[in-house]
Amino acid sequence: MSAKQKLTTIVSTKGQVILPKAIRERLRWPAGTELTVEDTIEGVLLKAKPVFAPTRPKDVFGSLPCTGPSKSIADMKAGIAAEAKRRHARNRY
Repeated sequence: MSAKQKLTTIVSTKGQVILPKAIRERLRWPAGTELTVEDTIEGVLLKAKPVFAPTRPKDVFGSLPCTGPSKSIADMKAGIAAEAKRRHARNRY
């Protein structure tokens, strides 16, 4: 479908609109896809509803409890290296 090609559809008596198949396939919107509807100056904008609600770091910072003393960067790097070696020894990357 070219960018200049205009597709049309009809609003049913129930207010339903069928999106053309070419658009649904290009956007990968299978049946059951939830869409957000925004009224804009140029018309109506449809977007796939995000899978996860937007979050900010301050919303989730400290959500996991910390037990024991804080680890240093060197301690964390050593722990990561030890786990990588352990997984490599088991052929699990």
